Amino acid sequence: MEFYGFIHFGMNTMTDREWGEGHDDPAAFDPAGLDADQWITALKSAGMTGVILTCKHHDGFCLWPSDVTTYTVASSPWRGGRGDVVAEVADAAWRHGLRFGIYLSPWDRTEASYGSGTAYDDFYVAQLTELLTRYGPVFSVWLDGANGEGPNGKRQVYDWERYYAVVRELQPDAVISVCGPDVRWCGNEAGDTRPDEWSVVPRALQDAERIADRSQQADDGTFARLVRSDDRDLGSRAALAGHEDDLVWYPAEVNTSIRPGWFHHPAEDAAVRSVDELFTIYLRAVGGNSGFLLNVPPDRDGRMPDTDVAVLERLGRRIEDFWARRIAATATVSSGTPGDVATAWLGGAGFAGAAGLARSLLAPGGGREPWRPDDADPRPGVTLAFARPRSVEAVVVCEDITQGQRIEHVVVRGRRAGRWTTLAAANAVGYQRILTFPPAEVDAVLVEVTETRDTPVVARVAAIEAAS
Repeated sequence: MEFYGFIHFGMNTMTDREWGEGHDDPAAFDPAGLDADQWITALKSAGMTGVILTCKHHDGFCLWPSDVTTYTVASSPWRGGRGDVVAEVADAAWRHGLRFGIYLSPWDRTEASYGSGTAYDDFYVAQLTELLTRYGPVFSVWLDGANGEGPNGKRQVYDWERYYAVVRELQPDAVISVCGPDVRWCGNEAGDTRPDEWSVVPRALQDAERIADRSQQADDGTFARLVRSDDRDLGSRAALAGHEDDLVWYPAEVNTSIRPGWFHHPAEDAAVRSVDELFTIYLRAVGGNSGFLLNVPPDRDGRMPDTDVAVLERLGRRIEDFWARRIAATATVSSGTPGDVATAWLGGAGFAGAAGLARSLLAPGGGREPWRPDDADPRPGVTLAFARPRSVEAVVVCEDITQGQRIEHVVVRGRRAGRWTTLAAANAVGYQRILTFPPAEVDAVLVEVTETRDTPVVARVAAIEAAS
């Protein structure tokens, strides 16, 4: 899905808080202008493929009429007490072709049973069941481990395995993210990416309690821009040493907010991230074997602010323009059969991307099978030859991840006047690696796989022309 949205909205939006303490008067929730279609249209304009809604944050206020608590929209004046934000967002998402996901905070500062053990787990599972059975297909259940009450506060040991089992039973196609076994948190909320992101990692990284310990523990805005220097290498051979018989496929997700906070605050209206900054994060995340989850918070009236909407629209055009600048090329490979070449490279594999743009990474036509070089070839390569010299600023390489993640080093070279020069290099590739470099005038690009774990299986390769 590459790029999808987070929407933080709720009682905190009304009280101008990041972490509400719970027990705020439900009468404070009355977003008169709430327009879920406006939210989804804004996200879609940026090229997003899905949306995850904060159905309940740590304060415990529910954006749907839950049967197990009165602290919900049903107790508010909004829509005369008959409203359901979750239903409106889910319906709008499906109307506009986006997938719908849920965030349900395990921490609840209002619910009396929190900290009691099984009784609270029963309460949480009841709410999870409501969300997974009332609103259609769910693509993601996004869980974090925040618990900021401290050593003298309530302590609930979350029954993660029970929560996972409920998701598996009720929404078997949903991925369980962050404090879950399917999608891994990149380790910060700043949008920072690792130089090399590996999807194959030691099973110990799935430990939800470990992730919870590293989650935000206080209502502190600095956490959203905190980047740790540890855990920069999770999947190299050195990192996997001693774990070779206990590995899992646990791909990464990069999450950050378009503003300093996760909820809307009027004081941050002048601090919306620029298109340039967001596009850089996009290239590094979506182009670094990760999903990109960008939060965009509506205001207390229930609308996404004009500034945020304008940035999303410009970001979507920027992304679409990037993919539209892929260069038609004649492709040859250094190993494999001629039939492999014609099928794999002259018929690009199409996939959905920015703004729903179906982009084949090479000339249209032909098949969609990935290319697998000869097993004995120590340095397989793909050459993209252009009809004339072109100014190139990026090369895209994609593995067929149904076969795993195998490439450990790739080198990109450009040819000018018969001479080859190195333009870029990387280690991990995975689903997609976008290698950027200063624009270079070349008439061909060579992508060589110089180190692998087993024979590489390459799905797509493309060269991107420099912006004029």
